[in-house]
Amino acid sequence: MNDHEIFELEDVVLQEGATLRHARLAYKTFGTLNEDKSNAIVYPTWYSGRHWENEWLIGEGMALDPNEYFIIIPNMLGNGVSSSPSNTPPPYDNARFPHVTLYDNVGVQHRLVTEHFGIEKLALVTGWSMGAQQTYQWAVSYPDMVERMLPFCGSSKTSRHNFVFLEGVKAALTADDAFKNGWYDEQPIKGLRSMARVYAGWGFSQAFYWDEVYKEKLGFSSLEDFLVGFWEGFFLDGRDANNLLAMLWTWQNGDVGKTPGFDGDHVRALGAIKAKAIVMPAEKDLYFPPEDEEYAVGHMTNAEAELRVIPGVWGHFAGGGLNPEDTEFIDNGLKELLDS
Repeated sequence: MNDHEIFELEDVVLQEGATLRHARLAYKTFGTLNEDKSNAIVYPTWYSGRHWENEWLIGEGMALDPNEYFIIIPNMLGNGVSSSPSNTPPPYDNARFPHVTLYDNVGVQHRLVTEHFGIEKLALVTGWSMGAQQTYQWAVSYPDMVERMLPFCGSSKTSRHNFVFLEGVKAALTADDAFKNGWYDEQPIKGLRSMARVYAGWGFSQAFYWDEVYKEKLGFSSLEDFLVGFWEGFFLDGRDANNLLAMLWTWQNGDVGKTPGFDGDHVRALGAIKAKAIVMPAEKDLYFPPEDEEYAVGHMTNAEAELRVIPGVWGHFAGGGLNPEDTEFIDNGLKELLDS
């Protein structure tokens, strides 16, 4: 997929101390930036996602309408399109790729928005999952720049339970002998398939499986067909093991309290947010549950913030663009927020 542009970052000093040299931020835009540069939206990617996998929420007549807004999709560092283990030259290649934080990701996105496009205000930042984490980070890092935010199925701080879930995913991937501590010659297929099986129990809710929604709505013929055809296929679709591990580290260490100036105080960081917000967890999300986001909204004391729960059985993938009813719910929230 070469339908994107590259912003050359040169050398980026990361929050953990390493310097990512000749760093590159891949991005795609939709629509046209208006004369006063007031119609810009940033819509970051998610764990393992690439820019084209965000496009389901963009279209004529939708909230993210390219006829009205200039929409920027920046690819997260580590996703295989921006600078990543799989495309970085030695010495920081493959298993030696440095640790990247959400703060680092948003920092380079900010450079793209301000240095390249000359944008001073963002009408909206939104995103799913790790895209939601980056949405929170934008609003904390640049509170006077972000006018509105709608994070869906994500969090401002990775919970301990979420951390443990990701440890299981990581263990399944790296147990494959072919992984070779990250210095593999070919993708560790057994590990990727095992990772998919672990992830399958978390991405959708118990009710989704009880009701066999994978048959009725997604067209899979059996549970095993779904586990192979959807889940194994998902992680075998051009996804690199070291890239997945790099983004997993970013996710596990997500916390807006680690933003410089807050000394690790998550609550104080939430209090710095000024953007008008609709926060949208999914009713049955197993690792970003609504009660966590209710806590976050309760501490966004300087923002006009609302918790609005996506109903239904789709769990985390309520935010993945698979279910038209969930897409409509998210889109309606975005429209309301943008019209405010």
